[in-house]
Amino acid sequence: MSGQLPDSAPPATARQRQAKEWPADGVDDAVGDTLVGQAVTINRPASELFSFFRDFANLPSFMENVERVEVLDAERSRWAVKAPGGKTVEWTSGITDEVPDRLIAWASEKGADVPNSGRIDFRPAGDRGTVVTATILYDPPAGAIGRLVAKIFQREPAIQARRDLRRFKQLMETGEVASAARTRKQRDEEKG
Repeated sequence: MSGQLPDSAPPATARQRQAKEWPADGVDDAVGDTLVGQAVTINRPASELFSFFRDFANLPSFMENVERVEVLDAERSRWAVKAPGGKTVEWTSGITDEVPDRLIAWASEKGADVPNSGRIDFRPAGDRGTVVTATILYDPPAGAIGRLVAKIFQREPAIQARRDLRRFKQLMETGEVASAARTRKQRDEEKG
């Protein structure tokens, strides 16, 4: 690794990862064959970030392609997510592991349009706040072709995870997600 900057991805998905780091640091009830991982440091306590994230109805506020998350009960939720070509994919996920203020892990139920599993970890980073790490396993529709199409349309989970974590950081640190575009709320306010 001499002369190279360290990879910012979690160990499970780092380009220079050590052997056998996955699944030991990852998802117990793994569903999927494509691994994505991203991390960001947010200047807020882990308990605050965990609480906001754990209320899954909050997730569409910063996850660009998530149209809605319907909370079914304390352990299950129904997701609707934008896919390439204007299509919407849906699935029901269940919590597979949870440690308050530390981690949330999930897996989609059988029959999901996009089988997936993953976990979000919240690790204290001292005076800097909390390191939030997303590790996601998924099966792209149509395999490698589907993964390529998703990448072309900027809907590939690795791209989205990075962007969504940045928006989560903005929302939690400033109270809003910065955007160059006007939101529907802003347009409605202008109309009067």
